[in-house]
This record gives sequence, C-alpha cells and structure tokens, in this order.
Amino acid sequence: MPKTRSRPPRLFPALLKHWRGRRGLSQLDLAVSADVSARHVSFLETGRAQPSREMVLRLGSTLEVPLRDQNAMLQAAGHPEEFVELSFDEGLPPEISGAIERMLTQHEPFPMMVMDRHYNQVRTNSGAARLLGGMIAEPSAMPERINVFHVLFDPRLARPFIVEWERVARALLSRLHRESLARPEDQELAALVRSIFEYPDVPQEWRQPDFSAPSEPTLTFRIRRDDVELSFLTTVTIFNAPQNVTLEELRIESYFPTDEVTEAFCRNLAG
Repeated sequence: MPKTRSRPPRLFPALLKHWRGRRGLSQLDLAVSADVSARHVSFLETGRAQPSREMVLRLGSTLEVPLRDQNAMLQAAGHPEEFVELSFDEGLPPEISGAIERMLTQHEPFPMMVMDRHYNQVRTNSGAARLLGGMIAEPSAMPERINVFHVLFDPRLARPFIVEWERVARALLSRLHRESLARPEDQELAALVRSIFEYPDVPQEWRQPDFSAPSEPTLTFRIRRDDVELSFLTTVTIFNAPQNVTLEELRIESYFPTDEVTEAFCRNLAG
C-alpha cells in the first residue's frame, strides 16, 4: 500500500524550489514547460497554494526528478507515494527480471554484473564470478556483500592487480563524487565516498572532486596477475523511464575484451 507520512508544511515548497534551481529554470520556465501558470508556481513555492497529487507528479516529471525524490515530494505535499520501491527480487516486473537474466546469460563467457544505486552487486553472471574470484589478493577478506568500489580500493581485494590503478580509481571516484553531489540527501552514498579514504595510500587530494576530466560513458582498464594480463572495456546500462524506483536505480555493467588474449582467456576459463 502506498505510504503517506506527516511532513512539515513548508517542505514541499522548499523541495520544489530546490529542484527548479537544480535544473536552472526560472518560475516562468517551469510554468511554460509544465503547462501551468507562473502565478501558480509562485504560490506553490511560497506555500500559498497546496498542490494536488497530479500537480506534484507533473512538476516532478517536468523537472526530471528521480522517482525516489518524486515520492519524497508527494509525501511532503501530504499525498501517498506513487512509485514502487522493493528489493531487487521483489521489485521488478517478471518480464524485466527475465530480460536481465537473459542479458547475463547471453554475455557469457564475458563478465557482467548488476548493481544497485550504491554499487552493491545484486546479480552477476558466471563470467564475472570467475574473473573476480581469480583477482582477489586475500579471499578471506572478501565481504559477503560485494561493493564495486570497495573491491577496487581495498588492497586486500582486487586493487593490487589493476594496471594503472591510480588512473582507473580516480576516474571512477570522480563519477562517484558527481553522483554524491547530485544526491546530497543520500547519506549512504556520502558514506561510501568517505569510506574510500579509510583505505591506505588513497591520496587525500582526491577528496576534492576533479571536474576537469570529462565523465566518460565507457572505461578501459587492464588487470594483471602473474603472467596473465587482460584488457577490458566497460559500459554501464540503465533503464529509461522505468516508473519503478528499484529499476530506475539499477546499473548493468558489461565487460568487453579489447584483445584476442583476453577473449581467449575468458573462453578457456569458462571451458
């Protein structure tokens, strides 16, 4: 059943103003885009008018507010939540869950994993499990809940085997910084950023986000253990307009070999 919680009466106006400012829109810009009067937008932001459920959803959609935050806007206006948020196993329509399982299977023998919004692994194919299992320095240190950033930064896990670790780590940390700044209310994401600097030899100057480097849609990296060196290109897939909080926040990371040695190694490992 949709949840309704008591919120301070001034919270919705503050949230609306916050998201409008985040998108760089004036009240008139928002009014035109949402097909409402600028006067009504002004009244909503000052608390002189109370938004209907439909108005909250219209403004949230116009401002491209994430579904989790649209739920928060609805609650702040005194309305029930609209978008479902359940666990990965419970929160996906069967056809979507089946499609993800087929993606994982069809990408074999190359690695693919599904992560939540905090980069915790929720699904993986056999290719990813095999690769990760062979690139962990101290298997006893592997936590039950695998987080991609902890695997990358923990010297007991995969960090010792990543070629040009500083380049790869800095690029991914920059991505994480951007996401954390874009979602200041997400305390778990902020905690993940802080936890990275508890690992040894992580440069403290990395605490300051580096926005001079572009946020690339793909990442190429190499891993080496003993006399084996593998090279991969990774891509991240997300779902567009899912109308489901769980699905909107999923990331599917695919690994593609960039040379024949890596392709042959993955195939032999599977065989």
